[in-house]
Amino acid sequence: MVTGQASFKRNGIQDFVTIRATAIIMVAFALFMGGFFVCTPEVTYSIWKDLFSNLAMKVFTFAALVSIMLHVRIGMWQVLTDYVKAPGLRAFIQFILNLIAFVYVVVGLFVLWGV
Repeated sequence: MVTGQASFKRNGIQDFVTIRATAIIMVAFALFMGGFFVCTPEVTYSIWKDLFSNLAMKVFTFAALVSIMLHVRIGMWQVLTDYVKAPGLRAFIQFILNLIAFVYVVVGLFVLWGV
């Protein structure tokens, strides 16, 4: 019987799919950036600015930032539930790590859309 279809709680399958999807986005971004550095003989400020001025690149970079945040949230939740047994300490560490991941995305968003 399936009862969790309308709930907001995560389940193992959702975490599994999210981890895999975010990993694919992060690998695609890393391969793109690696290809950019290999194919560009000299990376100057103007070339770098032109790359990140493109709307598609901004969206791709933002998707990579959000993917990193989701990947960290789920991965650290899994690690912390395995190794930190005190619920209060685990909740505090999770809060701090989630806050850091969120700030990472917000700062990245301001830097990204400031170009």
